[in-house]
Amino acid sequence: MAHQLGQTLITISCHEETSSTDLIGRFIIKGAETVWLDGPLTRAVKEGSIIYLDEIAEARPDIIVAIHSLTDHRRELFIDKLGETIKAHPDFMLVASFNPGYQRGFKELKPSTRQRFIAMSFNYPDENIETTILVSESGIEISDARRLVQIGNKIRNLTELGLSETVSTRLLVDAAKLIQSGLPKRLSVKVAVIEPLTDDPDVLQALGDLSDLMI
Repeated sequence: MAHQLGQTLITISCHEETSSTDLIGRFIIKGAETVWLDGPLTRAVKEGSIIYLDEIAEARPDIIVAIHSLTDHRRELFIDKLGETIKAHPDFMLVASFNPGYQRGFKELKPSTRQRFIAMSFNYPDENIETTILVSESGIEISDARRLVQIGNKIRNLTELGLSETVSTRLLVDAAKLIQSGLPKRLSVKVAVIEPLTDDPDVLQALGDLSDLMI
């Protein structure tokens, strides 16, 4: 999107240690004086860039507070350490993403934050597209790629196992790369798809038996 719009893209991977200071800016010592250094959010606001906050649900509460005034009708950033308020450039855009549901009740966006965004939900690609992705990313045979996608879809539908995360396209690509490198197919699925999903021995056994039946 940034390429098509001709805008600069700034990506921030949020985690529990990411603070509003990391995004907005801080004072630093330069030579014999103290100078202010803009953070990536402040630069994006001034320059009209697109800033992408990945896994925003992992961010500390002070970051959420900092972006509220940017994501409503005000479109402005308050820098408390400078006592300044900056109006966003007309081209400024804030994009955020997170995986919903896997930490329900623990790490979720508050309604007051969610309602400041236009929302789009992304599901898994359909079988043909996901098969094409695996072939493109790994060079695996299309028949093997299709079988991996079928295993992934089967596990995704096993809601009764209570998995906190299910099979991502990333895991299937990892398995495809291992198969392409010469590792046996069942072992590739076990180490790249099954084992990363859970530590429960009974669930591991059930998933392993399922994948073995399909390969």
